[in-house]
Amino acid sequence: MIVDDDALVRLGLTDLLVDDPDIEVVAQASDGIGAIEKATAHRIDVALVDIRMPGMDGIAAIPRLRALAHPPKIITLTTFDLDEYVYEAVAAGADGFLLKDAAPGEIVRAVHTVAAGSAILHPKAARRLIDRYHRTDSKAATNARQRIDSLTPRERDVLDLLARGGTNAEIAQTLGMRESTVKAHVSRILAALQTTNRVQAALLVRDAQQ
Repeated sequence: MIVDDDALVRLGLTDLLVDDPDIEVVAQASDGIGAIEKATAHRIDVALVDIRMPGMDGIAAIPRLRALAHPPKIITLTTFDLDEYVYEAVAAGADGFLLKDAAPGEIVRAVHTVAAGSAILHPKAARRLIDRYHRTDSKAATNARQRIDSLTPRERDVLDLLARGGTNAEIAQTLGMRESTVKAHVSRILAALQTTNRVQAALLVRDAQQ
């Protein structure tokens, strides 16, 4: 699904993506309300969502999309790299972001990457966003520590490396595990922490350290 208030952007992205035999564009929307309606009516795997739109913007729409029975993976579209809007979108549950002037091949790869269950926010970008904009309070810190304490020692090892931006392959190499085992650990960690993706898990680790 493509969500953008600019009809030309929607048309351009649709033309780009339909050329890939493994991608089908099943819905378009011009604002957050429309996106939620379309995602309810269709089974959406990945949504490209503009952050800034009139009416309900992308940031407001993301948690509502993630709360659906079959939530889509979400890539936010933005004009400016590493601004507070991007941080808010990622903190709300987006799986990463793309600049609107990204190369066509990069956009197609991002859709495939997110559909496969990986985030597309570069680890260094994630850390910069968290360092620049993330703030917490004592209540949030206590809550974060309680959630992390529910993990096994091995899961906490994986979470620590994940929060530093490690990929599954890097975590597997560091801990002497199979990559498939790391992937299974990450899935259990996200469920136990009640987070939707790796970036939100990293935010929780940051909270716990306050």
